[in-house]
Amino acid sequence: MNKKKMSSTFARMYRNSQYRICLWILGFFTMLVTFFTYKSKKGKDQFAKILADLKAEYERQGLKEQFYKEALRQVQKKNEYFKKKVSESEEKKQAEAIAEKNLLQYSRDKAKERGEMSNVSEITMASCYEDLLANPAFLAVSVILSLPMYILMFLYVRPIAKYVTERLFLMIFVLFGVTWLVFTILYIAPMDPATNILGPTATQEQIDSFNKVYGLDQPYLTQLFTTFKSLITFDLGNSYQGNENVIVALMSKFPVTLMVTFWSMLVALIISIPAGIISAIKPYSTFDYLAMFIALLGLSIPNFWLGLMLILQFSIELGWLPATFQPGNAVSFIIPAIVIGTGMSASIARMTRSSMLEVKNSDYILTARSKGLMEKKVVLKHILGNAMIPIITMVGMSFSNLMGGAAVTEKVSGINGIGSYIVDKQFIPDIPVVLAGVVYISFIVSLMNLMIDILYALIDPRIKSKMKNY
Repeated sequence: MNKKKMSSTFARMYRNSQYRICLWILGFFTMLVTFFTYKSKKGKDQFAKILADLKAEYERQGLKEQFYKEALRQVQKKNEYFKKKVSESEEKKQAEAIAEKNLLQYSRDKAKERGEMSNVSEITMASCYEDLLANPAFLAVSVILSLPMYILMFLYVRPIAKYVTERLFLMIFVLFGVTWLVFTILYIAPMDPATNILGPTATQEQIDSFNKVYGLDQPYLTQLFTTFKSLITFDLGNSYQGNENVIVALMSKFPVTLMVTFWSMLVALIISIPAGIISAIKPYSTFDYLAMFIALLGLSIPNFWLGLMLILQFSIELGWLPATFQPGNAVSFIIPAIVIGTGMSASIARMTRSSMLEVKNSDYILTARSKGLMEKKVVLKHILGNAMIPIITMVGMSFSNLMGGAAVTEKVSGINGIGSYIVDKQFIPDIPVVLAGVVYISFIVSLMNLMIDILYALIDPRIKSKMKNY
């Protein structure tokens, strides 16, 4: 990034209040030097003096009063249209601010027309930063001491990277917000972890000792602060039951949940995508009715019942498949994958069919056919390609839900995954485990939403074009 581009990027970021805060936090040294330089030059700012004199002249001519009347009329119409009840003093305040802004802009435009600003330049933080960049020593020290700020500037000029960075930053607030909400619900819940773990025969001294060890005797704000601190340090503590490290316990169960999710999604896609395509290409045919009936059946059958039926038939009666999950045995994933995959395939097949039917009769599809393109290419590239947005959304959300753990199927198949682990702990309630589970699920859902949005841009050129101008 050359110096000219750096200064223009700095100017664009500084105009945005949120990025201005980030610049001060990530590049405090650079911003401090730039600020003092700006303050030292501001008193000699001929641009500001000319603009102020011109503004005062137009104000004496009554232009501000005209701008104020027009702004007041606009504010009143806006409030009337949106049926907002605003006091007269508040309307006047809003109109005054708009009139002041319009008069300043009018003065600036007139000054440029008259050529009064041709020999002077406006002194701003951005212009001072640009002047400082001309000094090689400042540039070198600034990059060393404010490297995070320059990384942010590098990402800012790349739309996709900027979008991803902003979403990841917002994810932090989501995680803290969800943690606060769940912690508050657990705090006011009538369930007592000490009594549930120690049993009804526990003495009051034992219960008090348990609460003291785990900090449950502390006030609400103290416990909440400790929870936020553990979230920042990635140390979510130990579980109340079993005294195991929560992060280690979740990570040990993550590979199993990931494998179940992968095989289930594979089964779902193998069944749903071809069924949805054929149903859309041949609507209201025998295959279409049969496929949609099976899809409705798949949505209606509970997972626990289907899992038990498959275990009875293929494990107990025929002996083909293991009845319970066996670590290291890939065959034991078959029943859980079929149980979960068939349920998801029903939703994805219906979404594929409806999305393709919406696209099927579009003008550009008729144009593609009129050009003599092969039907296979028209279906797969043009119809399916343009119908992928809702399908990707459905698949992505299903994937994130599975990564949170399919507790019912895990219980039926004896899989010690994340879902069954969190469900078991929430009835105690084992607060560190429940909070860790909520943070994990929130992170997975947020990450999947981000990946879905990026896939949108890769598939749809219109969205990609908008992202480039982001």
